[in-house]
Amino acid sequence: MSEKKRILVAPLNWGLGHATRCIPIIHALQDEYYEPVIASDGIALELLRKEFPEVEAHQLPSYDIEYAKKGKNFKLKMIWDSPKMLAAITKERKAVEKLVAEKNIDGIISDNRLGIQAKGIPCVFITHQLNVLTGNTTWLSSKIHQNIIKKYDECWVPDFKDKPNLSGKLGHLKKDKKNIKYIGPLSRLEKKETAKVYDVMALISGPEPQRTMLEEVLLEELKAYPGNILLVKGKIEPEQTHTTENNMVIYNYMTKNQLEEAFNQSTTILSRSGYTTIMDLAKLEKKAFFIPTPGQYEQEYLAKRLKKKGMVPYCKQEDFSVKKLDSIDIYNGFSVLPQNGINLAELFAIFD
Repeated sequence: MSEKKRILVAPLNWGLGHATRCIPIIHALQDEYYEPVIASDGIALELLRKEFPEVEAHQLPSYDIEYAKKGKNFKLKMIWDSPKMLAAITKERKAVEKLVAEKNIDGIISDNRLGIQAKGIPCVFITHQLNVLTGNTTWLSSKIHQNIIKKYDECWVPDFKDKPNLSGKLGHLKKDKKNIKYIGPLSRLEKKETAKVYDVMALISGPEPQRTMLEEVLLEELKAYPGNILLVKGKIEPEQTHTTENNMVIYNYMTKNQLEEAFNQSTTILSRSGYTTIMDLAKLEKKAFFIPTPGQYEQEYLAKRLKKKGMVPYCKQEDFSVKKLDSIDIYNGFSVLPQNGINLAELFAIFD
């Protein structure tokens, strides 16, 4: 039997979304007789190490970017931090070249890490942001991102090409590009029939300081909620912890299997409107309430789009109160996805 081809899977460390949507990719690689190798940093790397303790994993240079404390300063903070990000991308390129040479890497899958590329081997970029929304500079940020995508052999968009789809204008261009493939939504979770245990499952995620700011808001507001609550902080720490306070069970983090069970046991999900979360909710056909990360145009766009379609209500972080959860009942939530997308095994042909 021939030796397994080694495929480097490198998600961006920007909250947990990019790492979690790589979980089904890594499983599929293993199922198709490839050997995945993980590379990332921070909580994204920690999460994947916990999910795949048997898989070789490597530390990459950190982009070390934090969100602004005030949403209106989001873009300014990103511009201010851009030299630091560009320096990290340069270090990342060198680190990847070294990994490819020393670890016999046969192919690369980068989930939004801009410096993960190498000459002489197939390189794939995963993104749902063919257009990058930045307000009045969207035309520029989108063009820059599209130029990066062009340098990869293939770009995999985790969505449907045609309507209905989940990403709207984020993941769809007016003109098709040759290297873009729509692979269908990626979710690590499976829908299961199970008894309901929680009325609300609150998921906290995203980069600091906004993650902690949302945690503080929810811990205070949800005290007044009359039903059972599960709150997952999204803090990847060495040891898993959980406590119970009145009607609320609080975990610092959950593994994939625990999250899958908790999602299925919960009537409603309260979370950010991150795209990975949306893909999970669509897979599980859940009702939800969204609190977009302040100043993050992508999450604000997705929340507005889904509210307009009558699927999910949302509000700004500073406006959230427990009473707003009453509005969930008048929205339809996520219904059955129209199609399954491409079989992941077919996509891996690029590495053969």
